[in-house]
Amino acid sequence: MVDISKITTEGRNDLTKNIDLLSTSEMIRLINSEDKKVAYAVEEALGQIELVVDEVTKVFEKGGRLVYIGAGTSGRLGVLDASECPPTFGVPDDMVVGIIAGGDTALRTAAENVEDIEEEAVKDLKNINFNENDIVIGLAASGRTPYVIGALKYGNSIGAVTSCITTSANSPIAKLAKYPIEAITGPETLTGSTRMKSGTAQKMIANMITTSSMIKIGKVYENLMVDVRMSNEKLISRGQRIIMDVTGVDKEEAKRYLDKFKAVKIAIFAIISGIDEEAKIKELLSKSNGNIRKALKSVK
Repeated sequence: MVDISKITTEGRNDLTKNIDLLSTSEMIRLINSEDKKVAYAVEEALGQIELVVDEVTKVFEKGGRLVYIGAGTSGRLGVLDASECPPTFGVPDDMVVGIIAGGDTALRTAAENVEDIEEEAVKDLKNINFNENDIVIGLAASGRTPYVIGALKYGNSIGAVTSCITTSANSPIAKLAKYPIEAITGPETLTGSTRMKSGTAQKMIANMITTSSMIKIGKVYENLMVDVRMSNEKLISRGQRIIMDVTGVDKEEAKRYLDKFKAVKIAIFAIISGIDEEAKIKELLSKSNGNIRKALKSVK
């Protein structure tokens, strides 16, 4: 049996012991008060997060993948962050991968027993041909989930980069990962309910990792998502607005360039550089690893 008394996230929160006696207003204010502590816990881990962002960037630049792996809430958050990267940054669907113990069924239905089997994680990583060119980030609020431990052990054994995101102090996964991230959020509002502060911290950190690494590989110009995948009317409209904001052209001109090139980044480069040949634009962007600023410097 696991001694949960040694797990940070399983401790009782003295400030919320009488939450069941409170009015709705008092209850939600208390939850909000606890939630405010999350950003400060993440701030304490920024040095660790910086190291992981740089490692993820190196992996992406070499053509490798970022693989999140976890169980329960932690696993769902990894899958969520991975699923949002293709439409946001226009990357291939398999560049950021989310794996949850129990498979996609566990996204909706609890599969808690699977998280106790280390070998299941090895099997799941082998199924996607995880290799030494990739990075695996194990998510576990408790820091001791066997499924995540198995993933990190396997990653280390094949020479891949390993990292973790945990909200418990002195955890086994932090000792296993080459680049641990530890955001100690303290006892939950409801004892052991890591879908609360722990989950919020993990979501914030995952957002930081993918957003920052995508910026570093040229998927963002200024603070705009210039590789956004325009898969619906809202995103097409956003693409036009991005072109207008960056270049100063009107809506009709932005639409004309977008209709011609079918890509926000290429349209922006064409307008700013004055180059109208798509093949030439793609060549210049490719030489600059997709970075608009670097590509523009090469033609001036």
